Amino acid sequence: MQITVSGKQVDLSDALRTRVAQQLDTIAAKYFDHALEANVTFGRARSFFTCDINVHAGRGLTLRGEGEAADANSAFDDAAEHIAKRLRRYRRRVNEHARDVANRERPQAARQYILRQEDETEQAAHQLDGLPPATAYATVIAEQPTEIALLSVSDAVMRMDLADQPVMMFRNSATGELNVVYRRSDGHIGWIDPAAGGTN
Repeated sequence: MQITVSGKQVDLSDALRTRVAQQLDTIAAKYFDHALEANVTFGRARSFFTCDINVHAGRGLTLRGEGEAADANSAFDDAAEHIAKRLRRYRRRVNEHARDVANRERPQAARQYILRQEDETEQAAHQLDGLPPATAYATVIAEQPTEIALLSVSDAVMRMDLADQPVMMFRNSATGELNVVYRRSDGHIGWIDPAAGGTN
């Protein structure tokens, strides 16, 4: 597995880089013998060190863990434990994904956009131009390719949880329709299925 360790305004020792690589290799060998790459980023937040781990474990399967502690080693341990907990919880189903990933229908290609919120000066200029307030998020600041996988609802929830994402769009393997699962503010999971809406 290719492992990249970097720091944002943090000097990283060779000993820390070696420890990170060894521990992630151990986790990958235990759960993901097909893991492709991992990116580990250390930073500072107030008086704490932060660690963000992103593991690309196969087509469309990403895991994310975040940690915060008084020192960089402990922050990494915290983030690695978040990933390990998710893996222990989903180990059986993740292994099933590993076995049948080659047989899955190719995910649908799409593009993901990040929109920037305009500041008050830009919003005021739009209002003077007679444009509606809805243009407040009209500026595209990034776009990247993404995939819409063919999944069951439970698989989509699993992938959303493993990647620590608030929302996931997927094509429902039972209906063929585009569906969305998302994490609600009350902690429960929401599921949007247009096929179940019926007609008026």
